[in-house]
Amino acid sequence: MKFSCKKALLQSAVNIASRAVAQKSSIPGLDGLLLQTGDGLTVSGYNLQTGIRTNVSADVAESGKLVLNAKLFGDIIHRMSDDLVTLSASKERPVHLSCGDANFEIPGIPADDYPQLPEAEDSFRVSIRQRALRSMIDQTAFAISTNESRPVHTGAMFEVSEKGLTMVAVDGFRMAIRKEALEKNEGGEVSFVTPGAALNEVEKICKETDDLAEITLGKRHILFEAGDTQLICRRLEGEFLDYKRAIPWKNSIAVTVERKSLIESIDRVSVVISEKLKSPVRCLFDHDRVTLSAKTGNGEAKDVCRVSGDGGGLEIGFNNRYLMEALRYAPADTVRIELNTAISPAIITPVEGEEKFLYMVLPVRLKAQG
Repeated sequence: MKFSCKKALLQSAVNIASRAVAQKSSIPGLDGLLLQTGDGLTVSGYNLQTGIRTNVSADVAESGKLVLNAKLFGDIIHRMSDDLVTLSASKERPVHLSCGDANFEIPGIPADDYPQLPEAEDSFRVSIRQRALRSMIDQTAFAISTNESRPVHTGAMFEVSEKGLTMVAVDGFRMAIRKEALEKNEGGEVSFVTPGAALNEVEKICKETDDLAEITLGKRHILFEAGDTQLICRRLEGEFLDYKRAIPWKNSIAVTVERKSLIESIDRVSVVISEKLKSPVRCLFDHDRVTLSAKTGNGEAKDVCRVSGDGGGLEIGFNNRYLMEALRYAPADTVRIELNTAISPAIITPVEGEEKFLYMVLPVRLKAQG
């Protein structure tokens, strides 16, 4: 095996594929990267849950494949000068790396020991702009559950319909819903759940571009393709929350507020809240204003945020982080907050334009103030 590749291209490929490398594994080679040459170079990482492979342009003199320790290989490439990197390997000798005046010899692992990345049968495929998929993941991933007692909720549900793509994340305390149009739908309507850990990597391989990302659904796996990079992961099985039934659609109170202003007010009253001294943020919704307060052993804080609408004197409590994150990730400057009772969820939607998002935050029961 022998090839030459520009250092910047090789380093980018190594960084991308390394995100799927197993940190610790009893299986030989899984702490490494699989390098394969053909028309160019393919670099792959796999941790038995998620696999990433990316193609890079290279001048191939001899075809072949081998596995290199991901950390060692990455550290070497990172320290090389911005020049042409040449790699050569044979069964009899260590792997030789050179770039400029620098030379390295490191051990390689036979590629035969490396587990084969799974494939997603081409039974269903949709296309969406990379920037749209990236923003959908960014604006829902915060609500994905980390509780392994309900494994299906440690991922986000993708719901494909004629109207487009809907992503739903839920963790028992809040729910995030994002909608976007699809550029192409080959297969009709379907829903599936993608692990949150894999989605974090999908977000990274998608660029801020209108180039398309393709999602291919198989019986057990999901394949995401963006440019020269592919990510494949296992589907999560189980019954996902019926989110449409969980949302209270008829609410007696509705106010509108500048998102940034409310975030700043929550942030101010949260100063007295800590991991050791927890307290809900009390929100008293009146005519054209909401009074926020929090009280712990650290002290007491109070602030007022202007809103449009009448809250009717409703007092409701929220976990400060859950409410803050819902507002922080909301892709709109002005939002509508719908409320009903002190124990009913709050619904946050955009004031203007197409409803591309909906966030729901469950309240915290308030104790009587003494």
